[in-house]
Amino acid sequence: MLRLRQKFCLVWLLTLFICAQISFAQTYTNPVIAGDFPDPSVIRVGEDYYAAATTGGWSPFFLIAHSKDLVNWRIVSSVFPQKPVWTKGDFWAPEIAEDRGKFYIFYTARRDEGKGKKGTLCVAVAVADKPDGVYADKGALVCQEMGSIDAFFIRDENNKPFLVWKEDGNDRQQPTWMYAQGLNESLTKLIGKPKKLFRNEGSGWENHVVEGADIVRRNGWFYMFYSGNACCGRGCNYALGVARSKTLLGKWEKNPANPILAANDVWQCPGHGTIVKTPDGSDFLLYHAYRRRTDAFNIGREALLDRVEWTKDGWATINGGRGASNTANLPFSWAKQERNSTFVDEFENSVLSPNYQLPLSPSESIDLRAGTLAFGASDTSEAVVATRTVSGSYTATVLIKSANMTTEEIVGLAGYSWRGNAVGIGFGSGKISVYRRENGKQEILSSADLANAQNIYLRMTATGGEFYQFAYSSDGDTWTNLGRPVVGSHVEGARVALTHVGKARAARFDWLKIVQN
Repeated sequence: MLRLRQKFCLVWLLTLFICAQISFAQTYTNPVIAGDFPDPSVIRVGEDYYAAATTGGWSPFFLIAHSKDLVNWRIVSSVFPQKPVWTKGDFWAPEIAEDRGKFYIFYTARRDEGKGKKGTLCVAVAVADKPDGVYADKGALVCQEMGSIDAFFIRDENNKPFLVWKEDGNDRQQPTWMYAQGLNESLTKLIGKPKKLFRNEGSGWENHVVEGADIVRRNGWFYMFYSGNACCGRGCNYALGVARSKTLLGKWEKNPANPILAANDVWQCPGHGTIVKTPDGSDFLLYHAYRRRTDAFNIGREALLDRVEWTKDGWATINGGRGASNTANLPFSWAKQERNSTFVDEFENSVLSPNYQLPLSPSESIDLRAGTLAFGASDTSEAVVATRTVSGSYTATVLIKSANMTTEEIVGLAGYSWRGNAVGIGFGSGKISVYRRENGKQEILSSADLANAQNIYLRMTATGGEFYQFAYSSDGDTWTNLGRPVVGSHVEGARVALTHVGKARAARFDWLKIVQN
């Protein structure tokens, strides 16, 4: 009897273990694309998935990620290596689409209207033979006086091609309208007249904005998933709703249960996503959200994935109305989410990894050779090579070969968002300093005399996306902290950045290593 009980217990424990393993294997954890990847748009091409995202003031423009299972993604390319000649900046909301064997990116950019002018926001289009490029720009489609943004392509109930977008009325304290207008069959020119679809309510969850349209067809209805309220920053209150209509240009009815996706204890300001259908007919929404401030808000808007369910009365619901999922069932039973806690680049390739981004202007000159990187701007301004952070707590270390540095050069390591907002450490002219820059105003917080050496190691330790401790070393073993941890809460959409100031480019970066803590 005792032996029988022992066998029973062993079988029971083994069963629990197997069930636990199966349960673990069948779930994934958000975000599925860690790091700043806002306004994601996704498309399925056979067994492959491609996603594009807003890059704002960073180049190359509109990063493209690839996945086989919707939960493991890798940056593979970008839409434009150089900005289109008609554009000035603000590269927002790319919408990737396929039509009749061609691939399209409908995107927003600000038109270059000359020095000193802000420029009008326009919706434009680019076309390629493959989803990961190379894309040929076809120019602006619509540039309304108040601005045109957040384009989406759809064929109507008669299979005619249409562009849907938002007029940026909220930027002028005016109503915000969703528009639709016909496209020619090459999808490169608007035809006919624009038609207003619906606008913001001016109160409630939408407040001053409706934007980020994504339209799917289901059971004789067009469903538009759209976002409302303030998208960005610590005070954001973005959320996502849905409306439906029997015809594209007909009367749109908003879901009485809106918003169907809003903030919760883990994720803040979810929205602006697109839906992709898996081979089994399931619908998944890829969208962005911020982590709550206590969990590294400063990483930026990361890409999350949730299944879209449909109710008996024909409306969509996401995660039972509980906000963004922290964990959820995998889209595919065979998939397994992989997490890499370490990023290492020894600069052995002849071109920069697609994981790096450069500020839009001025252009950085890149020199990769002999397993090292040197770079600089065309003048004495600061040049930057940056990679997106995927955690709020990490340690970034870089080795700089500094023996031949000129007296005009300053090289460094920084937590970086835009040129006006950064915290970092810089070395040059026999001195090493820690600085904090906010809205373009820079303050030196700590400094020390340090003679030129063969090599200089710099280290930045981030904690919770809010605090940055800087240190330096001459051998990589013995480290000296320089000053106290620096408050970096203003560095939103943070990147780990290598920096260089000076026309000469004698200093060379030997390697960069980032380890999540």
